[in-house]
Amino acid sequence: MSISKTEFARRRKNLMALMDPNSIAIIPSAREQVRSRDTEYPFRQDSDFYYLLGFTEPDAVLVLMPARRYGQVVVFCRERDPGMELWNGYRAGPEGVCEKFGADDAFPIGDIDDILPGLLEGRERVYYSMGRSSEFDQKIMGWVNSLREKVSSGTVLPGEFSDLDHMLHELRLIKSAAEVRLMRKAADITANAHKRAMKICRGGLYEYHLEAELQHEFAMSGARHAAYASIVGGGANACVMHYVENSSKLRDGDLVLIDAGCELEYYASDVTRTFPVNGRYSKEQRALYDIVLNAQLAAIAEIKPGNHWNQPHDSSVRVITEGLVDLGLLKGRVKKLIESQAYRAFYMHRVGHWLGLDVHDVGDYRVSGEWRMLEPGMVMTVEPGLYISAGDQKVAKKWRGIGIRIEDDVVITDKGCDVITSGVPKTAEEIEALMAS
Repeated sequence: MSISKTEFARRRKNLMALMDPNSIAIIPSAREQVRSRDTEYPFRQDSDFYYLLGFTEPDAVLVLMPARRYGQVVVFCRERDPGMELWNGYRAGPEGVCEKFGADDAFPIGDIDDILPGLLEGRERVYYSMGRSSEFDQKIMGWVNSLREKVSSGTVLPGEFSDLDHMLHELRLIKSAAEVRLMRKAADITANAHKRAMKICRGGLYEYHLEAELQHEFAMSGARHAAYASIVGGGANACVMHYVENSSKLRDGDLVLIDAGCELEYYASDVTRTFPVNGRYSKEQRALYDIVLNAQLAAIAEIKPGNHWNQPHDSSVRVITEGLVDLGLLKGRVKKLIESQAYRAFYMHRVGHWLGLDVHDVGDYRVSGEWRMLEPGMVMTVEPGLYISAGDQKVAKKWRGIGIRIEDDVVITDKGCDVITSGVPKTAEEIEALMAS
């Protein structure tokens, strides 16, 4: 199920084909982050670095040089150290990076100050993502300055610096068949986790009890980590977009919104469902829920090659605005309400985002000022919502404190799209039937 060594090599080849001939790209790994005193957060590799090499250790640098006759892929990494490995786990070392990850040459990371300036010398263009790490930015400038000191003796400074992100992220935006297979598996695991939370839900439990069920299902299925901090918001907490405290008691008669997805082999899933704590939607909850569901279905219907990125959002806005007018939560003509963005009092976010190695994945939404056209291989979320604040005095009390979002992951295909998270019940009848079982 993992991405093959051959595919990682193809990714590097595709990127180097876009680079100027006499150029160099420099991609640093992520670094370990201190959690408290002498303990670190679980390490997660930088997505760009992982996409190109598949190497999951910290303190490494990948260098690509398309015009170099030998050794176009060079890696700097930690050396083997039996003493440190005894405490902190095995290291590949330079030899292992060449053997297992396809590097042409590899050197100890401690030698980078001696070697990398020589690789920079005379390059007409340097591709690097400036601004992500001030510490590594300073290293780059230090290597350039070390060459500048030797100009009088004939050293040639590197030419222009160019941002690497645009080229690399355009490659990441279109998923391969192997990537889609991984994302489907992550979607299946996440679907089972959401169903598990629905089945055990009842009044008197706390939000964190449902979060624990999600995490258990993720880990038992081989996805040890969530793709992002899980949101479990009961009642009015569902109206907070990024609510992650997950500490309140669930009350009979309230809805609970769960926005959670696992990460499998570095690929994210992202699913939201909103369901009744007691297993039955009230009249008001059902009325709002059906508006959101219809908005999502209308958005999904617009996802196909040839349509642009904003068409699904526009469809969701139209359906939500019409529904709010029907319920009396908005007053006026639908067209005028959309033009004035009156719906944003209740629906304040966009309908989705790219999905992949990052939960909010890379890729431009506009190209040359125009909305991007959808293409096969793109993966996106579709997540309309309605949120009526508990303190909103402009609406009738019966609507207050209700927050609803429905989110699925969608792969764009040659003929349309495929909802890969369809394993999670979505209609009110399906959800009530599952909870009753």
